Amino acid sequence: MTEPRLFGEPHETSDGTTVITVTSPPGVFVIREGAAKWEPAVDATRVAVLAVSTGLVAATLGALAVLHRPPWPDLRRSR
Repeated sequence: MTEPRLFGEPHETSDGTTVITVTSPPGVFVIREGAAKWEPAVDATRVAVLAVSTGLVAATLGALAVLHRPPWPDLRRSR
């Protein structure tokens, strides 16, 4: 077989659900009670937590950079 396979072999679970793996995009088709549903392999909650954490770290580092006094001497002119 020289052509790439996009769909895997169907697997039936003990409750009668059929699961078919898909390689492009990654995920599975779940067939339950005659209705097919796409289940992506990416966990959206994990992606959202990573994005919020990255934003929090960036905001903290930005605030520290603005509030921290620079290491060079103050160059203000006094009268």
